Amino acid sequence: MKGGETVGKLKIGFFDSGVGGISVMTAARRVLPDAEYIYYADEAHVPYGTKPHEEIIRYADEAVSCLASHGVDAVVVACNTATSIAIEYLREKYDLPIIGMEPALKPAVRSHPNEKILLCATPVTIAGEKLHHLIEKSGAEPTLVPLPGLVAFAEQGVFDKETVCEYLAEEIGNERDFAAVVLGCTHFSFFRDCFRELFGERVDIVDGNVGTVKRLVSVLGDKIDDCCAESGSVRYFISGEEADSGKIVLFESLAARYERVLNI
Repeated sequence: MKGGETVGKLKIGFFDSGVGGISVMTAARRVLPDAEYIYYADEAHVPYGTKPHEEIIRYADEAVSCLASHGVDAVVVACNTATSIAIEYLREKYDLPIIGMEPALKPAVRSHPNEKILLCATPVTIAGEKLHHLIEKSGAEPTLVPLPGLVAFAEQGVFDKETVCEYLAEEIGNERDFAAVVLGCTHFSFFRDCFRELFGERVDIVDGNVGTVKRLVSVLGDKIDDCCAESGSVRYFISGEEADSGKIVLFESLAARYERVLNI
């Protein structure tokens, strides 16, 4: 399948099981503000992080098929779980660049060699071979903690610090002497303020968004230079159907939240 031709406008597709990938797309919009973005939130099947592999592959295929039908120049699988399970299948099937996510363990290890690192992700990502290969290559031995509740909080719009920090403390336990905390799910990036509240100023909080956007820019290459310099835009789809005005307001509010917590 072809991603289609760009006619004076760079078009980039993003998809996630729900709202988490909005954090990645927001990071991309900072770097490529003139592009046209299409965001696909698979809310009919969220969360992916507790589902069988076959289902995740099927849902990811449906998402990329929808984005490809709109003539995107590249797709960002803005979901660590979908990347872990479905990225090879998607790259074999679709004739367009497909960029995946992975937990930002390598930059965390580079910045904090021989120090303690906490890596938080969904249960499927933590159990997956892809993450364990990444850990093996890094030479690190991070503490792994699944946090599926954060996905539910993000989808439900629950950002109250007291509620979220209570959940984090219960799941992570009393250990606080980590040099870095890796946020291995795009939903988790909306809660940087809550991780900071729990761990204090000393800890380095790392997600994979910046690295993913750098990879996107590298893959697009000359297409970025050929893009017309005009105001960018975003269209949102929910499991294949275009989002209504109420959902668009919600999605844009989440993008604004990510901007607020980005440097916390």
